[in-house]
Amino acid sequence: MKKARQGWIWLAVLLVLFSVISYFAFSPKPRFFPSYVSDSPSPTGVKGFYTYLSKETKVQRWSYSPTLLPKGQEKQLMVMIEPLNVPETKEMKEYMDFIKAGNTILLLKDNPKGMLDINTWPVDEGMSDDQLLKVYDQNNNAYKANIKSYIRLESQKGNDILLKDKAGIVAMKRAVGKGQLIVAVTPEWVMNGNILKHDHLPLVLRLINESDAQTILIDEYLHGAESHKSAWMVYPKWFVLLILQGIILAILWLWLQGKRFGPIFLPREATVRFSDEGIRALAAWYIRGRRYHDSLVIQADFVKLLLQERWQIPYSRDWKDLASFLERKWQGIKPTEIRSFLQGLAAVLEKEKINKQEYLHWSGRLNRLQKEVEQG
Repeated sequence: MKKARQGWIWLAVLLVLFSVISYFAFSPKPRFFPSYVSDSPSPTGVKGFYTYLSKETKVQRWSYSPTLLPKGQEKQLMVMIEPLNVPETKEMKEYMDFIKAGNTILLLKDNPKGMLDINTWPVDEGMSDDQLLKVYDQNNNAYKANIKSYIRLESQKGNDILLKDKAGIVAMKRAVGKGQLIVAVTPEWVMNGNILKHDHLPLVLRLINESDAQTILIDEYLHGAESHKSAWMVYPKWFVLLILQGIILAILWLWLQGKRFGPIFLPREATVRFSDEGIRALAAWYIRGRRYHDSLVIQADFVKLLLQERWQIPYSRDWKDLASFLERKWQGIKPTEIRSFLQGLAAVLEKEKINKQEYLHWSGRLNRLQKEVEQG
């Protein structure tokens, strides 16, 4: 009965946990749209312009590097609407090669200076952003439009003036190789909030009709489209939610199975019986009680047992009587040093008490003899 109650509790916890994760991770949130993006329904987006083109002709978004631009026989028109950043020299060359292959680029930028070899100049001060201006085409037909840019285009040899106002050239066309470049300083005409105002739509269509392209590409690469992509965006939301829930279930299952994450600690009883813990405790007891003499006697007795076992030196002999035996076995030590060592050791062992310095001195010398016996 108790296990069944615990199971229901865990099931309720999991359901609440999944509900909270689903709410915070996948609940609809207001989406921020940058300006001049073709999927943006905000007043600053150009989704209306893209939708209109998709009903009239073949149109698609281009979110890849210009190195991948198709340069086949089919004539194509690429529309760049207020690029977020200026392409690098290598990318600029790819765009120029795209034009030279027989395609067209329509660049709508407030200030196109620095892109595709375009020269500009600033207009006189005193113009207003909200000023309604008259724009004239090649046939001197007048249109009404807002122009927010304070930049006008410089006419060069071989350029065709498409649109102009009282301040200067608003749009022009230039032949480049087999293709052509069309530039205008009026990207605001294609905004959702402006495209149906005044004569903006007819003016934009005039610029598009300058190319007889069969396919239109809307460039989103220069809006940083690739930088906003995430690996998780490839998968549907239900699949991502399923993966997260699976991870949580796996962690809970491992936890319920008694699995632990971290270092492995062995129980004390698994090692203590085979260790020298008792010897360490006994040594600590001798040190705290200052029983240096007793410890030295025990060490000397142990070394004497080793002498009997390894070098066949009688255990019953006193230390002073072992000189003749050690002189034959202990290599590298002078006989006078051996006799001095044995006499000093016997004298120390006969004392009732010794200090710590004497203990360390003679314990070290006995340890040296012990190593010699064990290795020899």
